[in-house]
Amino acid sequence: MKVLFVCSGNKNNGPSDVVLNQYKSLIDIGLDMDLYTIEGQGILGYLKNIIPLRRKIKTDNYNVVHAHYSLSGIVASLASAKPLIVSLMGSDAQINGWLKKVTLYFQKRNWDATILKSSDMQNKLNLNSYQILPNGVNTDRFCPMSKNEARNILNIGHNDKILVFIANPKREEKNFKLAEDTLTYIKTQNVKLITVNKVPNEKIPLYLNAADALVLTSQYEGSVNVVKEAMACNTPIVSTDVGDVKENISGLQNCFISNTRPKDFASKIDQVLMSDQRSNGRDRVFQLKLDSASIANKLKEIYKNIQ
Repeated sequence: MKVLFVCSGNKNNGPSDVVLNQYKSLIDIGLDMDLYTIEGQGILGYLKNIIPLRRKIKTDNYNVVHAHYSLSGIVASLASAKPLIVSLMGSDAQINGWLKKVTLYFQKRNWDATILKSSDMQNKLNLNSYQILPNGVNTDRFCPMSKNEARNILNIGHNDKILVFIANPKREEKNFKLAEDTLTYIKTQNVKLITVNKVPNEKIPLYLNAADALVLTSQYEGSVNVVKEAMACNTPIVSTDVGDVKENISGLQNCFISNTRPKDFASKIDQVLMSDQRSNGRDRVFQLKLDSASIANKLKEIYKNIQ
């Protein structure tokens, strides 16, 4: 089976880590994969890709075209991609105005399958047809290691209580202010909040293993990749109730859902820090089949069903 991925290439290092991880996992299960990265900023920049993408699709005879994010899906539609699958990400659930109308127009008329990352996204988008398939986590890269070993590599003190915030704190929806305000109410001593942003994906497991807890304070998400990555590392998690976090971590040791009040968030963090135990999230990743290989095989079945 020959599959073309279509996605933005505007990040400094090309496509997002999430897309690349899925791309590589499909290669690992035997699919013939190709990648078209959309270059160009804004709507006009995206539209300039229609003709070269259409030419590539006609020349290379793909069984399936799979676009990621709404704008890439629109470009693929205009490039006459068929059959076409579009994966909408968490940020797509927040689109509105003309972009939402255009997305829904193409979704209804041109997309052969639409993939959402969580049921929470459907509550916001209200699509006529869809399938839910979260992003998988690379369990070879994200795995438990000694906390002290990780801290030695990162030059983090062994006696500090470390909370990691793995996101761009300037993005409004990440709600970094809640993480900052929470520090005022934490009773545990020697607590430090480390912000991890613009760090290569290969280094994220070090921060998760060095941390006493991952904190996620987002106002909205789809299927939160860093939460699944923390689970795979057995890192405790304190999170707001967004996306599929609650269904993924509910009942796990040292993992908690909090409301958006700093005092409540702090009390959950104190519970984690006082226990000084890791979570059992890695077992849940395999139980829920959230590992990359399992997700890739489910995606392969979707490809087969639309040909």
